[in-house]
Amino acid sequence: MTDDRAPSAPAADGFPPTPGSLDPEALRRRALDALLTARARTATLTDSVEDGELTAQHSPLMSPLVWDLAHIGNQEEQWLLRAVGGRQALRPEIDGLYDAFEHPRSARPSLPLLAPAEARTYASDVRGRALDILEAAPLHEGGRPLERAGFAFGMIAQHEQQHDETMLITHQLRSGPAALTAPAPPDPTDAGSLPGEVLVPAGPFTMGTSAEPWALDNERPAHRREVAAFHLDTSPVTCGAYQRFMADGGYTDPRWWAPEGWDMVREHGLTAPLFWHRDAGQWLRRRFGVTEPVPEDEPVLHVSWYEADAYARWAGRRLPTESEWEKAARHDPATGRSLRYPWGDTDPTPEHANLGQRHLRPARAGAYPAGRAPSGAGQLIGDVWEWTSSDFLPYPGFVAFPYREYSDVFFGPGHKVLRGGSFAVDQVACRGTFRNWDLPVRRQIFSGFRTARDA
Repeated sequence: MTDDRAPSAPAADGFPPTPGSLDPEALRRRALDALLTARARTATLTDSVEDGELTAQHSPLMSPLVWDLAHIGNQEEQWLLRAVGGRQALRPEIDGLYDAFEHPRSARPSLPLLAPAEARTYASDVRGRALDILEAAPLHEGGRPLERAGFAFGMIAQHEQQHDETMLITHQLRSGPAALTAPAPPDPTDAGSLPGEVLVPAGPFTMGTSAEPWALDNERPAHRREVAAFHLDTSPVTCGAYQRFMADGGYTDPRWWAPEGWDMVREHGLTAPLFWHRDAGQWLRRRFGVTEPVPEDEPVLHVSWYEADAYARWAGRRLPTESEWEKAARHDPATGRSLRYPWGDTDPTPEHANLGQRHLRPARAGAYPAGRAPSGAGQLIGDVWEWTSSDFLPYPGFVAFPYREYSDVFFGPGHKVLRGGSFAVDQVACRGTFRNWDLPVRRQIFSGFRTARDA
């Protein structure tokens, strides 16, 4: 998903109402926790390297880390201090520097950006004022659209966590020794007994949401979708399975590739996922500054949509549609309801999913049995973003809110939808309805996939 979330004038009030039973004080506590969690993670990502690495551009695909840091503060100032709080602008002169639509990532190092210490002070100053506004903001039903159910505060927490994910991608792209560490995720307990695929029966289900208070505009509104029966992989495709595709000439046979994907393979000489290399007859990968053997039972990571699509064709299968993915993840046939998460309506815990940068890698296929959906599919939330076959398009009745540049300008055949989140995603920016999107060539993102077939 692009991290370039620059605001324009707020859209008209097309934001759907939230349930009247939501407790404003509970929402206030939730917003406070989400904002503090995001800021603690931002500090981890930016305090773990020297200032020279904050100002350097580690890849033309990504911004310097210091740009992300000040951009986080600038977005928070524009939406929480100015739009919600009605405060006078603190640093209006820097709005243009941190407008992501005005400056592509490759050009950002040449801008007169705030230095690391100044960026930290600015973001901290904004945050202190934002928390004062949160303490007094009316979050009740019927209030102003940005304040209703704490939406603006949830939006900013999600925005910061999305930038934390892009900063983690930058950490993966940087050279040199590891700056971040984390324990390994838990091992699966019953992976050997899991079926390779699950059957999702035909029928309608409710896709999207009109009730989730912090759902973003592209997740709305809830609507019925009819889905034909299909089979879906129980777990994401593993590195070991992907190596069989490679060993069978997957990167040298144009039969499996979309024309644009085959052009990409030839132009860049692709032979494996990003960050993999062959040494002494063994596949190794670089992961956050550490070189290690590729684990065969871990979901494959850092593959483009074209690579995922080619693997699926080689396997005699296909990528699931976005509707299929969401039905497998949310539909409960026992009640006919669509759940908030595969396991139910409760927020994620460490037993449900690999989220929040607790681990710096996906868990092995078959992990997190408590997080499985009624369909029987697992690891649908966390671990790896999963490419689908679908273009990023609006739902029927879509209304841009609070600004067009969040979703509306990205709709069309140029971007493919990813679902489910990765180990790099925080729970505030990941739910059963959350939609991610990116260009089909992208490989630096924490992307994997699972495959499907018609029933």
